[in-house]
Amino acid sequence: MNNSPKIIISGGGTGGHIFPAIAIANALKRIVPTCEILFVGATGRMEMEKVPAAGYKIVGLNISGIQRGSIVKNLALPFKVIGSVRKAMQLINDFKPNVVVGVGGYASGPLLYAASLKGIPYLIQEQNSYAGVTNKWLGKKASKICVAFDDMDQFFPSDKILKTGNPVRQEVVDIKGKHYSGAELLKLDPQKKTILVTGGSLGAGTLNKSIEKHLAEIIAQDVQVIWQTGKFYYKGIIERLGLNYHPNVRILEFLNKMDLAYAAADVIVSRAGAGTIAELCLIRKPVILVPSPNVAEDHQTKNALALVKNNAAVLINDRSAEDTLVTEALRLLNDKTYSETLSENIWKMALPAADEIIAREVLKLIK
Repeated sequence: MNNSPKIIISGGGTGGHIFPAIAIANALKRIVPTCEILFVGATGRMEMEKVPAAGYKIVGLNISGIQRGSIVKNLALPFKVIGSVRKAMQLINDFKPNVVVGVGGYASGPLLYAASLKGIPYLIQEQNSYAGVTNKWLGKKASKICVAFDDMDQFFPSDKILKTGNPVRQEVVDIKGKHYSGAELLKLDPQKKTILVTGGSLGAGTLNKSIEKHLAEIIAQDVQVIWQTGKFYYKGIIERLGLNYHPNVRILEFLNKMDLAYAAADVIVSRAGAGTIAELCLIRKPVILVPSPNVAEDHQTKNALALVKNNAAVLINDRSAEDTLVTEALRLLNDKTYSETLSENIWKMALPAADEIIAREVLKLIK
């Protein structure tokens, strides 16, 4: 292997794709500090801001996904794909990567396809338990496919698969000894039972409605709730409830110190994105998953079921959450034996060193 390998990492669109990509890049830099890394994302998407903030250069492709319910918006898609593949070919000619990594998201497809045409080895990092159409197609020519769940040979050639887990942000899962500092930061009583509800940076409407509808029950049982609403919903909730609704209820738009929120919680309620699940396995606490129905191929439900079949999480579907979610969370808080079982089983599914394992696989592909 040369001393200054060049690596392109492509993909993004959501935190679930971007954070693992940055974790892999950081691991590559730890192992080979002289390596050159270029990110390729989709213009106007989250990665164009998050990747430079992490200290890496990024180039954008003018690419988007299929817009559900809008034929007009989809008419430009074939031209965007052709234009993106052309630009990807040009980027490969200019940067001359030794290897390419695809983490999923709109930019991943054109870049990996261009790499295959140029004969450059590429690795796919498939985060979900159900592979998307693009990754299934690209998997045929991939040199290695790193996965986080079992039974992925239904989508990919079995000889190319390596189960590594999903890379996580280490600072987020490092919660040991932080229970009291978490409670202090969030102005909570460290002795009271606490539910953490998180719908990601944008928020989850179903989770917010479920909590708002049953706040009286939560307060009646003297339970605390860390309620991360997401930026789409925060303003409306504060207008209805006020900023200081009740001492037991902490309403926040975003959690900057996710590790302290995890540390302060006794039960965690969350969507079922693959990146979040990877974090929750390492957090080792009882979890209720409410999969988002608004994702491709319903992969969040499939992610959640991978835990449920190992008795490692509780699944509540989006349709019934408003009526059942809070009741289930309160029941779990009061059932010590079941909570401990879930915590032990989710911990068994944790794969802690994914970033480094994947980085070493990437470096192995360099001729």
